[in-house]
Amino acid sequence: MLRVVLAGIFAVCLTVMAHAQEVLAPNPEIEATIAGQFDAFLAEDVVTAWQFASPNIQRIFRDAETFGRMVEQGYPMVWAPAQVDFIDLQSFAGILVQRVQVIDQAGIAHYLGYQMIQTDDGWKINGVQILPPPQVAA
Repeated sequence: MLRVVLAGIFAVCLTVMAHAQEVLAPNPEIEATIAGQFDAFLAEDVVTAWQFASPNIQRIFRDAETFGRMVEQGYPMVWAPAQVDFIDLQSFAGILVQRVQVIDQAGIAHYLGYQMIQTDDGWKINGVQILPPPQVAA
């Protein structure tokens, strides 16, 4: 249920601001934050993965175990990816979204938007949205 609410809020934000999209230069710190969380999930270390979540996400899920169950059940491609590739970093009226392509264990590509915020403790993941695949020109 919380996943649906979070995804809905994130989708509305992206839809409303889609016209203000700006592609930014890659940010190695943002990519390292996301990669660190993927590594933690691969190791089934939800306590470490939890540390990459924003304070808002931590308030919503309250503890690492609940957060880990949500990811394992709702985002299996994040819990156990076969391959992760960073596509681009975009700004939607000041909201930073790192687009990521994840290949799951079955070889299926998934496209995710990671909303990122900068805190006193560095970059944190403030939500993840499953995105439609990019349009391919014929």
